Amino acid sequence: MAENSHANKEGGARRLLPDWFRFRALSSTRQADEEHARRNPFLAKALEQEKREGQKIAFRARSVALAATALLLVYVNPRLEVLYYEALLLVFFLIGVAQQRVGRVGVSRVELVLLMADLLLLAFTLLVPNPFLDEPWPTAIQFRFNGFIYFFVFLGAATLAYSWRTVLSVGVWAAIVWGGGALAVVWFGRRVPQMSEAVAAALDQYPRVAAMLDPNSIDPGSRLQEMVVFLIVAATLGVGSMRASRLLARQADLASERANLSRYFPPSMVEELASRAEPMGPVRSQSVAVMFADIVGFTRIAEAEPPEAVITLLRDFHAILEEAVFANHGTLDKYLGDGVMATFGTPAPSLEDAANAIRAALAMQEGMDRLNAARAQAGAGPIALSVGIHFGPVILGDIGTHRRMEFATLGDTVNAAARLENATRMLGCRIAASAAVLDAIASAAERQAFESRLSLRKGVVLRGREEPVNVWTA
Repeated sequence: MAENSHANKEGGARRLLPDWFRFRALSSTRQADEEHARRNPFLAKALEQEKREGQKIAFRARSVALAATALLLVYVNPRLEVLYYEALLLVFFLIGVAQQRVGRVGVSRVELVLLMADLLLLAFTLLVPNPFLDEPWPTAIQFRFNGFIYFFVFLGAATLAYSWRTVLSVGVWAAIVWGGGALAVVWFGRRVPQMSEAVAAALDQYPRVAAMLDPNSIDPGSRLQEMVVFLIVAATLGVGSMRASRLLARQADLASERANLSRYFPPSMVEELASRAEPMGPVRSQSVAVMFADIVGFTRIAEAEPPEAVITLLRDFHAILEEAVFANHGTLDKYLGDGVMATFGTPAPSLEDAANAIRAALAMQEGMDRLNAARAQAGAGPIALSVGIHFGPVILGDIGTHRRMEFATLGDTVNAAARLENATRMLGCRIAASAAVLDAIASAAERQAFESRLSLRKGVVLRGREEPVNVWTA
């Protein structure tokens, strides 16, 4: 009991800690992110594109900064000794070129080495006096030029080109390099004691000012302040970069989800679903073409062939139907075992809906002919496809609950299309389209072209309906 009580107290204390204090987001490991990228090709592609674009921008910004610095140095120090620093700037530029060439997504030791080379070379440039100076001075006086601000230029470039982990690493490395450089100046730097004595003598009544102006002092308080501020800025930029990468990952996940939707819905329906902040909207009625397609005698086929062959057949069959529906701007409403229900005119109707339905039916039969030719070569029997199409008003709306919703197409038009598909057995045809479908085709020339490929059957009585209908068959 005591252990449970202690554990509960600890759990309560942890819950009281705010998220920003615990830095939960920083606990995500590199391996987890890389695994996420491997599972989601959209994320891997987005990361690659983001890295390339970031490197290009960073290289351009770096080049502009180096060029501006080169001009600034000439203005500030118009002496021949400035050529030494101009040569170092050229080395920085070449390192930037190398970083752009070897950059890739993921861990790259070469990139890390080049980043460290940047920091070490910058510290060397700022802390080691120019060997071509006319007069020697204490090494510590290099700190008086406030060159540390150039570390922020490299930090900003890293933010554009690298992950948040690398940005944080650059912050830590730079602080370590700068602190190590300050210690190196203390231990190995040139000292000119007479300068300190001269300053102290000139400011003997102001000892604190004399200590601040001592040419041989590294001013450790200022150095510590620079490192701490740099770490704070690096951490802030790292967290911002982390949030941006998480946003990129979420966008890639959305792209993956949309791609998954496209396996079940046509592009028109995917865009409609993806663009809505809420479900498909209020219930409405509109005229659409409804199609039912089914394998004739599937039960007999399923009993005669092994399960693996049946599943393979269904996959090939559904692929043919799906391609025909999507290619003609239809919506694959649902799979019905060995058949499908498709609509033309959802979610948005058009003048081509009826014609698209006829085109899709003809394309399905052509696809089945190719499938049967392949089956014949394999020694298998032919598969017959029956298609029924009707055009008329339907009810569209979301059904279900918030846990599982479905965009449904309901009404007598749906029932009539199903009965037309069933009537193909009685009529001895593969396609049965009601006269309402042909009448809804806007183009007279296109309607006549379809009529030339179909045959009209008048006064057909469908099962469960009293009024006879005219049916076009093929």
